[in-house]
Amino acid sequence: MLILQLAIILIASKAAGSLSVRLGQPSVLGKLLVGIVLGPSVLGLINETDSLAEFSQIGVILLMFIAGLETDVNEFKRTGKASSLVGFGGIIVPLILGYFVGITLSLTTMESWFLGLLLSATSVSISVQALKEMNQLKTREGTTILGAAVIDDVVVIIALAFLMSFTGSDVSLTIVILKKILFFAGAILIGWKVVPWFLNKFSFLKVTETVISSALIICFVFAYIAEFAGIAAIIGAYIAGVAISVTDFKHEVFQKVETISYSIFVPVFFTSIGITAQFTGITKNLGLIVLLTIIAVLTKLIGASVGARIAGFGWNSSLGIGAAMVSRGEVALIISAIGLESKLLSQDMFAVIVVVILITTIVTPPMMKYFFEKKYYSKNEGYEPVKREQI
Repeated sequence: MLILQLAIILIASKAAGSLSVRLGQPSVLGKLLVGIVLGPSVLGLINETDSLAEFSQIGVILLMFIAGLETDVNEFKRTGKASSLVGFGGIIVPLILGYFVGITLSLTTMESWFLGLLLSATSVSISVQALKEMNQLKTREGTTILGAAVIDDVVVIIALAFLMSFTGSDVSLTIVILKKILFFAGAILIGWKVVPWFLNKFSFLKVTETVISSALIICFVFAYIAEFAGIAAIIGAYIAGVAISVTDFKHEVFQKVETISYSIFVPVFFTSIGITAQFTGITKNLGLIVLLTIIAVLTKLIGASVGARIAGFGWNSSLGIGAAMVSRGEVALIISAIGLESKLLSQDMFAVIVVVILITTIVTPPMMKYFFEKKYYSKNEGYEPVKREQI
C-alpha cells in the first residue's frame, strides 16, 4: 500500500507544483493543496498512516538539513540582532493578543495563556522551500528568518514548560531549561570539533558513498537529540547542516542530499500536510476558525515585521520576513496535542486549531512571494530579482 501511495503522491505533487508555478505561485503551494485533494477530506485516495508519517518526518528533517548546508555562517552571525528582534516580536504580539482573545472566548486564564503560546509558535519548513524557490534563502532576510525560527522554538517551548508547571503536570522548568542549554552547548561543540573529524574519518572507509552516509548520520543524530531535549527535530537537523557547511564536504553533501530529498522525501512531506487535514464537523465553528486564522496571520506578520523594521530592514523586506514566520506547521501541532492531553484545549477547540494551523501553512508561500517580489520592484530597495528554480 505504501508503494502505491508514494507513486500517487509523487505524480500529483510534481504536477500540482508545476501548475502552481505556471499560475505565478511557489510550487510548494500546489503541493500543499493537492494533499488536501488526495486526502480523506476530498478524494480519499491517500489516508494518513504511520509509514507515511515517518516518510514525511524524514522529508522535513532533510529539508531543514539542506537549509543549514546553504547557510552562510558569517551572515548568520551578523544577523543575530535582527533574528532576535524578529523572533521576540513574533512571540510577544501573538502571545498577548491570543491571551485576550481567549479571555473574550470565556476560556480560563491558563487556557488563554496556552492559546497565546500556541499562536506564538512558528515553523519555517514551508518558508524554507518558498525562500529557495525565490532565491532568497542565502540573503540577509533568509538568514534572519532561520535564526528567528530557532529563537522562537526555544523560547516558546521554555514558556510552555513554565505554563505547564502551574497545571499540576510533572514538568520541571529547571530541567527543561537545562536540557536546552546542554543541547545547544553540546551541538555547537560537537559541530565545531567532532563533525569535521567524523566526516574525514568516515569518508576513508572502503565502501560506496561514505561522505553522504556520514552526513546523514550526523543529520539524524542531531535531529534525534534535539527532539529528546524537547526541541523540534528540524532545529537539530538545521544545526547539523550548518556544522557541515563550514567543512570541505559541503558541496558534495549538498548536491547528493538535495537529489535524495527532492526526489521523494520532501514532496511526501509537503503533500502529507494536506492529507492529514480533517474538515469534518468544523462548520459549526466556522466563525471561530475565521477569527483565529485572522489573528494568527496578523499577529505573527505584524510582530515579526516590526522586529525586522527595527533591525533596519525596509518595509517590504520586513513584511516578507513577517510572512515567512506566519506558518505554524508541525511545531504548533505538537503543542496542540500537548494542550489536548493536558485539557488546556477542548476537543472542539483542538479541531479548530488544527484547521487554523493548516490555513496559516497554506497562506504563507503566496504572502512571501507577494512581499518579496514587491521588495524587488521597490525603487528604494535595490535587491536582485526573484528567480524561480527548476521544480
